[in-house]
Amino acid sequence: MDERAVEFERALHGPEERTPPEPTGSRLDDAWQRWMADPRIRRAWDWGAPAAVLAVAAATRLVGLDHPHQIVFDETYYVKDAYTLSHLGYEARWPDKANESFAAGDPDVYLTDGSFIVHPPLGKWIIAAGMAVFGTDSAFGWRVGIAVVGILLVALTMLVAKRLFASTTLAVLAGGLIAIDGNAIVMSRVSLLDTGVAFFALLGAYFVLVDRGWVSRRIDAWVADRRAEGRPPGHGPVLWARPWLIAAALAFGCAASVKWNGFYFLAVFGLYTVIADAFLRKRAGIPSWGIAAALRQGPANFVLLVPLAFAVYVASWWGWFTSDGGYYRHWIETGGGTAWDGPLAWVPVSLQNWWHYQASILNFHAGLSTPHDYQANPLTWLFLVRPTSMYYENLGGGTAGAILDIANPFIWWGATAALGFLCVRVVRRLRRGRPVATDAFILTGVAAGYLPWLLYLNRTVFQFYTIAFEPFMVLALTAALAAVAGSRSDPAGRRRTGLITVGVYLGVVVLTSVFFWPMWTGTPAPVWFLQLHYWLGRSWI
Repeated sequence: MDERAVEFERALHGPEERTPPEPTGSRLDDAWQRWMADPRIRRAWDWGAPAAVLAVAAATRLVGLDHPHQIVFDETYYVKDAYTLSHLGYEARWPDKANESFAAGDPDVYLTDGSFIVHPPLGKWIIAAGMAVFGTDSAFGWRVGIAVVGILLVALTMLVAKRLFASTTLAVLAGGLIAIDGNAIVMSRVSLLDTGVAFFALLGAYFVLVDRGWVSRRIDAWVADRRAEGRPPGHGPVLWARPWLIAAALAFGCAASVKWNGFYFLAVFGLYTVIADAFLRKRAGIPSWGIAAALRQGPANFVLLVPLAFAVYVASWWGWFTSDGGYYRHWIETGGGTAWDGPLAWVPVSLQNWWHYQASILNFHAGLSTPHDYQANPLTWLFLVRPTSMYYENLGGGTAGAILDIANPFIWWGATAALGFLCVRVVRRLRRGRPVATDAFILTGVAAGYLPWLLYLNRTVFQFYTIAFEPFMVLALTAALAAVAGSRSDPAGRRRTGLITVGVYLGVVVLTSVFFWPMWTGTPAPVWFLQLHYWLGRSWI
């Protein structure tokens, strides 16, 4: 829990009891505090404000979702793969001009031989679920599955923010920012896989956050019991019964079952759990707290996290295992390779075929360097240098429709600045011996989603990959805005200036989202109007 965030919440809402608020030097602040002091109004705010944010998220992701009624950008892979996956149990090849046939309402033109696909199946099962419910006659059917995940991502962002900051206001702020951000909107309105990674990775991180509190209580109780018995705390307990860590393993396994970069979140947050355990032991007064966490609790955390996450990943391929036509399904049987011998001879041939498939996917990803007009070097991601054009169509008469996957610049650049602020604040707080848990958690999420890509600077990658860690960017921005707004302990003038600054900034953010809305949804607009959005010139076209 961030102490400054708690102060900010109290400064805005006042105490929950029916006590008159302290003078703040601002009539608006006083009125707000008196109003929120009523428990009925407070409950309405605690439930109504998040509901309003979800309504905005649903509207920005569902309204006009069937436009354009054509397969755009990488939907050409994932929508058609999802369709054959649901009909055959594996992803099959398609003939030429299959996109036009699919959009025209005739999707059953697929072939039956397996296609070499490079991403696990779970995200495509989500797309297939939408088509199973709403059909393929409208683009709404093949996009709604990812759109629902995008809405849930907003809800989950608020849930994480609420637990981090202990503040409904800051939770609503975080949810509102991601609800109206262009990257989150576009990636919820097209059937690509990365929003699924973002959701499951954030879900795993949330479970890690809950686990941190669960472990803290049990370590404190264990130390208290030992001291009550007159015994030293020793190295502390090894905790195996950690249900929230098991839940995190399931969630991270699902993230990896959408795209492989989900494994990065598993690895980084797995390391985070060990470090967090170490500091919890230190706070409880356990000697050799670092060694105890690394050598005793660390292996237990590994066992609780990694095997289960990998089992989830393998299970996501159940369609490939239970069918016969998948790519490399009978690689050994048809003479493509040799069965394992020696100590691994007991491994089923189907599992050996699957392992060869995974190795082939790894080789593909490692060597992917085909130039693309919209590839974006990861070093430029935080500065929004090269967004991705998903769709552009000249409609004649000086009008066009476009879908440009670009974040709201003021949200994204503000979040980038907020990361620097949090890094500095962590260093300062560590020097002063103050808590850094909230900031460290947020920075861990950004590191898990972003830093691994710096190992692949020559690989063909895109700006829209950032959706996987955007919730953590928004949380960083929320923490920074809370610091700018100030707390109740600040002088009235400082607090008033801070609140006005935040209010003006949020007003600019909302107006910018309104301005960019046509560019995020393919809404027909005059070409001259669309050109007004290319702030960085040709790099945004």
